[in-house]
Amino acid sequence: MDTYLNIIKDSFSGYSNYLAREILNPHWGNYFYWLIGISLVFWILEVVMPWRKNQNKIRKDFWLDSFYMFFNFFLFSLIVYNALSNVAVLFFNNVLKSIGVDNLAFFNVETFPYWSQLFILFLTRDFIQYFIHRLLHRIPFLWNFHKVHHSVKEMGFAAHLRYHWMETIVYRTLEYIPLALIGFGIDDFILVYLFTLAMGHFNHSNITIPLGLLKYIFNNPQMHIWHHGKKVPNKFGVNFGLTLSVWDYLFKTSYIPSDGRDIELGFENDEKFPTSFVGQEIYPLGKK
Repeated sequence: MDTYLNIIKDSFSGYSNYLAREILNPHWGNYFYWLIGISLVFWILEVVMPWRKNQNKIRKDFWLDSFYMFFNFFLFSLIVYNALSNVAVLFFNNVLKSIGVDNLAFFNVETFPYWSQLFILFLTRDFIQYFIHRLLHRIPFLWNFHKVHHSVKEMGFAAHLRYHWMETIVYRTLEYIPLALIGFGIDDFILVYLFTLAMGHFNHSNITIPLGLLKYIFNNPQMHIWHHGKKVPNKFGVNFGLTLSVWDYLFKTSYIPSDGRDIELGFENDEKFPTSFVGQEIYPLGKK
């Protein structure tokens, strides 16, 4: 028990020191300033070449979504996630050792060329996240948390990171074992995280860029807008791919019936959904 308590204490102090260094010491691998920089790029693109030209530059809930970006990317880890995840990983590894398993990895991916490590991590992670995303829509308990993300009424890049903190726990928990099986730690490779961050901003942004045949590989605003549509052909949703759209075409969950520029966003009875950060955070906790 003392070991776990020490991990919690060290996690709080370690992450607070890390966050302070990120803010005070800019460097190429700095998540804090990459988030700001990537966000500014997409905001400028929305101003210069908007898809919905009648949408305000500072759209509805822009500042709420901006707060969500920093809360989910940094503050949640500081408050609880980093400590909980470190404890969970130690507990899981101790359970494995108790049954004689020292390492889950089937092979050592670190022996592969670096570019192939990046590609395998990106492809595997995006494939897993596609199915996790479908679970968020299909399981009522999880859908109550995912409603926070779908409460967006005007789409813009910052809507990408408007989501309930429980989603972080769900995604990271379900990602952990599959990635461990191929020898990846959950925090490996900043380049993959920055690319998926930029693509997530792109998918939610108020811009339009002709992709040609690439639209069948990469998710994009014109595809993802239908995922947020209030009226979709089935109650479980469509277009679940996070970065890659190819999974939707392979598993027949793609849906782009027309130009969705001005469709209504949200979900059934969303007019009753809380509009404040605190209200949205506690909403799922009061649902059966």
